[in-house]
Amino acid sequence: MMPREVIKGARLILVTDPRPDLAARVEAAVRGGVDVVQLRDKRAAEQLLPLAEDLREICARGGALFTVNDDVELARLSGADGVHLGQEDETTARAREILGSDAVVGRSASSVLEAREAVREGADYLGVGTVFATPTKPDAKVAGLALVEEVARENLPLPWFAIGGITPETAPEVAAAGASGFAVVRAILDAEDPESAARELRSLLG
Repeated sequence: MMPREVIKGARLILVTDPRPDLAARVEAAVRGGVDVVQLRDKRAAEQLLPLAEDLREICARGGALFTVNDDVELARLSGADGVHLGQEDETTARAREILGSDAVVGRSASSVLEAREAVREGADYLGVGTVFATPTKPDAKVAGLALVEEVARENLPLPWFAIGGITPETAPEVAAAGASGFAVVRAILDAEDPESAARELRSLLG
């Protein structure tokens, strides 16, 4: 099955942060049910390429998709399944031109208007937030559950993932507000048992 078909059934995205045992934690998270691993790291592509290739192999073995945050060139070099783009990054069309027609292209959306525009551009999925305050992005505007509820009412024709402060404690209310998926960092990577943490979050999404 092509990555763009696989993403349609995804419910849980793990967004990475730099840490020495990242590969082992990602491998455990994939065993626990993570559908997509997104490498997020501000270092240059040349520095990140070995890590990206390792994570891609872990994902391939575990049946998960591997994507890169922002950096289309790193996604291309590492053979990633796709890329996640912010509002200021490449267009969806340009990313797919570089990565190929089968590549998954995700978009960040902080409003219903941005979500609608991403759909029009042909994005494969959305990251919707920031829902709750998070130290991962301390300057991000917090939208709260209202944004989740608004996007849920749109009945978008693609999967979307609530992001920002999604923890085992907040995840149930985010799911109840209508989120079709979660994108998390610390809720899995900081967990004593990343596999169990992933499994618990995945179980809330049906």
